[in-house]
Amino acid sequence: MSLFKRVEGVFTAPRQVFEALAEKPVWVDVLIIVLIALIAHSFAVAPHMQKDQLDLMRDNVKLRERMGDEAFNRMIANMENPSPARVFVQTFVTMPLFVFAALLLQGLFLLVMSRFFTSEGRFIQVLAALVHASLVDKLLGNAVRLVLALARKSVMQTSTNLALLFPEVEVTSTAFAVLGQIDFFQLWMFGILAFGLSAIFKIELKKALALSYSLWFLKALINILMTVIGMSFLR
Repeated sequence: MSLFKRVEGVFTAPRQVFEALAEKPVWVDVLIIVLIALIAHSFAVAPHMQKDQLDLMRDNVKLRERMGDEAFNRMIANMENPSPARVFVQTFVTMPLFVFAALLLQGLFLLVMSRFFTSEGRFIQVLAALVHASLVDKLLGNAVRLVLALARKSVMQTSTNLALLFPEVEVTSTAFAVLGQIDFFQLWMFGILAFGLSAIFKIELKKALALSYSLWFLKALINILMTVIGMSFLR
């Protein structure tokens, strides 16, 4: 199956695409598309993300008291004028490596968990399915988020998750962290991933859905924990 048919099929005929990937797992070309989409999105929203972060930090009296005026002002100055080298490394090295490492860990988790149901399936098949499924969130999802961010000139005030329905919730709150994990494109992504897991592990779709969404649930818990810990320094 050609690259174009695979990319299109993820959105229009996922079952056929994932069944083909189970037979012949390919993923490098789509991973490149995913990483390019992430880098492009990061560049496009960077000015608005910087403004959001500065607005969040500047008026944080408690953080200023904990850090002291000198350290606090130095932090704000670094945020206002980030080093080009640091921005380059974060965008072109750190973020792509983090995303790829996350896909590898997720694939390993799915393979290990699948052994409760079956002995079928190989890691490379799972990785191919994960990379293709991520197109839903990283390509289409980020495209929608980009439009919203550019329209509102804010990243934190735009989302495709349940936080969108509760604008009064503080971005530093635990409630915001929880709502942020219930994202339409993430749910879509893990839903279609089940077609791949069913074909790879040769299990019923119901079991594949349970396996796929168990990964989503674990990711959500980890993200909530990391967000709560990070935001606790701002309260």
